Amino acid sequence: MPELSQLMVHTRPAGSVVLVAVIFIVMEYLYLKLASHDDAYDAREAAASFGVAIGDILMRTLTSGLAAAPFFFVYQYRLLDIPLDRASSWIALFLGTEFFYYWFHRASHRVRWLWATHSVHHSAQAFNLTAAVRLGWTGTITGAFVFFLPLVLIGFHPVAIAATLGFGLLYQFFLHTAINVRLGPLEWVLNTPAHHQVHHASNEACLDKNYGSVLIVFDRLFGTFASAPEGEKLRFGLKGRERDLNPFRIALVEWVHLVSDVRKARGVRSKLRALFGTP
Repeated sequence: MPELSQLMVHTRPAGSVVLVAVIFIVMEYLYLKLASHDDAYDAREAAASFGVAIGDILMRTLTSGLAAAPFFFVYQYRLLDIPLDRASSWIALFLGTEFFYYWFHRASHRVRWLWATHSVHHSAQAFNLTAAVRLGWTGTITGAFVFFLPLVLIGFHPVAIAATLGFGLLYQFFLHTAINVRLGPLEWVLNTPAHHQVHHASNEACLDKNYGSVLIVFDRLFGTFASAPEGEKLRFGLKGRERDLNPFRIALVEWVHLVSDVRKARGVRSKLRALFGTP
């Protein structure tokens, strides 16, 4: 779940969102405990995720206006006035948001400038609902919101876009459950916990797969869909990185590596490659 919580103005009070998340995390933990899945939760890693989440809320509070301003500026030059009193407009907005989210998420894995933020979300080595709240602190600063400006230019109102993104974020929270949830034929269309486990896994066959938000159809269309590899246990966490339990290091370590590599690079082309090449 890349850092879309920082893209727009808030659509819900942060405190309420945190409270609901904590309730579901506790429910998942108790269910897994009763089902004897003791390896699904690591107390220290869960605490680290909550520490990262607190930092994310603080940064979002400080930087949300940086994303909102360009949206309302571009809206002044919209091509159309799309009415929001009809279902067809909301369906079009949902599909458009899903499309641009797919490319935003894909770029967050393939462009190091964006990966420095998004890697935080992939750093947890236990896949459960606490991983959903482990979000990078620098999403707005990196300009991630730019991916959604075309929707504003077309004529969708910024608040409507924020609401649609918020729905996607809410859906994605539940994709991180460690509980085995299967949706049958709907898995051809919808993103599911099983699909998202593959996205988070660091197995070679799982890297850079299943970027969808609510839908998985764009992954199927653009060749980035993958099922869990048969006969392999899924491993989680950042490939080539040791587990860290310090929220500040979790949130900033990739930026430290990025800055170091840029400083070491010789020439403008090499520096740009270090900034915007693949991670």
